[in-house]
Amino acid sequence: MPTAYCDLIELRLGPAGVEGTLVCPPTIRPLPGEYLLAFASGQSEALATPLFPSGISGDFLRVAPPLPTSWAAGMRLQVRGPLGNGFRLPAGAHKVALAAIGCGPERLLPLAELALAHDAAVVLYAASIPENLPADVEIMPLELLGEVVDWADYLALDLAENQRDQWMPALGLGDGQRLPFFGQALVRTPIVCGGTGECGVCAVKTHSGWTLACKDGPVYDLESLGGTA
Repeated sequence: MPTAYCDLIELRLGPAGVEGTLVCPPTIRPLPGEYLLAFASGQSEALATPLFPSGISGDFLRVAPPLPTSWAAGMRLQVRGPLGNGFRLPAGAHKVALAAIGCGPERLLPLAELALAHDAAVVLYAASIPENLPADVEIMPLELLGEVVDWADYLALDLAENQRDQWMPALGLGDGQRLPFFGQALVRTPIVCGGTGECGVCAVKTHSGWTLACKDGPVYDLESLGGTA
């Protein structure tokens, strides 16, 4: 597993908290939905901080909020990764819907860029408009999320920890109803050890039993969480 040092060159305060920009070696390139574990050099942090990409441009890696408020621009971070299972955009997906439920949409932005690169139409359903949103992405309010059932052929969600059971109601799906196409969810949960300790803090319950988001996720097929065809 690659381990390297990255320089934190910028911090910004956004609606969802502090986000930042790193300069990283080319071996450190998490795919959409994957994450890094980072320690700040010179600080006495007991636990690593998971970093999710919000965009990549050359040597610059934008990382999604929230970052620790104790971090400062100019810090050097020791990072490990990429880790976890990320999103799998189907090859034939032409109408891609993205939605952040109970959280900011920044962790979905790399997937939006990937879908656009495959000539897909992309619509983001979110409560706020993130910085660096690609101009070709249409933004819609979350209240209209139910319309994706009729037009999309792929759905990616970012679910806040207290919203894991709310994605079906948000789509207007009741008990016994199913999503008619493939979908996935990036499940927010504390990630501490990156799969090395199996501490269980990041446990997520699926149809097949309890899993560890740090290595079995953090992106899950919606079928495993219930409610898809």
